[in-house]
Amino acid sequence: MIDHRTGTRQEWLAARLELLAAEKELTHRSDEVARQRQNLPWVRVDKDYRFATDDGDASLADLFAGRSQLLVYHFMFGPEYEAGCPSCSAIADGFDGSVVHLANHDVTLCAVSQAPLPKLQAYKKRMGWGFPWASSNGGDFNHDYHVTHTEQEWRTGTVEYNFRAMEVTPIGATDLHPMMTQISASVGTDWPTYRQQGPGMSAFVLDDGVVYHTYSTYERGVDAVWGMYQWLDRAPLGRNEQGFWWRRHDEYDQQ
Repeated sequence: MIDHRTGTRQEWLAARLELLAAEKELTHRSDEVARQRQNLPWVRVDKDYRFATDDGDASLADLFAGRSQLLVYHFMFGPEYEAGCPSCSAIADGFDGSVVHLANHDVTLCAVSQAPLPKLQAYKKRMGWGFPWASSNGGDFNHDYHVTHTEQEWRTGTVEYNFRAMEVTPIGATDLHPMMTQISASVGTDWPTYRQQGPGMSAFVLDDGVVYHTYSTYERGVDAVWGMYQWLDRAPLGRNEQGFWWRRHDEYDQQ
């Protein structure tokens, strides 16, 4: 039985109106933060990043697909992975419905991962996805945008992630949380290999033939594009997370 307070309709309405005031305040604050986000200075991208795509070799400018804005989801799928990160996969389940709307608002949404293109194509087919997905394998893109770290970086005990030096679990650690082992096993690697990748998203603009980096976010900053979490935050029990509870959408019947 769930232990939660109950009340009358009148008590609920009073509490709901108090919450509504807080929600409106949060909405207005979110609007202001969005304005701050859009007012960040643009940083010119001079490096010639190359990607493998379904249409062949591509530059960063090519990923815009003829539009002026590009949103990149940094999908955790390293060269050693046998499957995509389950968290990134849950997030990506919401992409296809948004791609067409974004495209008609002059915005291209594209995932980018370090795994070779054939691995991405095979996994994309398995998941039934249609959104653009490019491979940055062999290039500096993931490293420059701080979503991939080398084993040598990992061995130092700190990596640059989310705009700070972040301490990481030492390679060879034996006291891993069971969920770490579960998640890394779900992509066919160990924890240090799994965490050489990190989630995030970055935004770019193409202006007069020049690409500019405008925004990046990592860690909890990615929550906003994880549609499942937005629904759960409004469910009676919230996220109610107990360990590694989510799966790829084709794996739930296997439990």
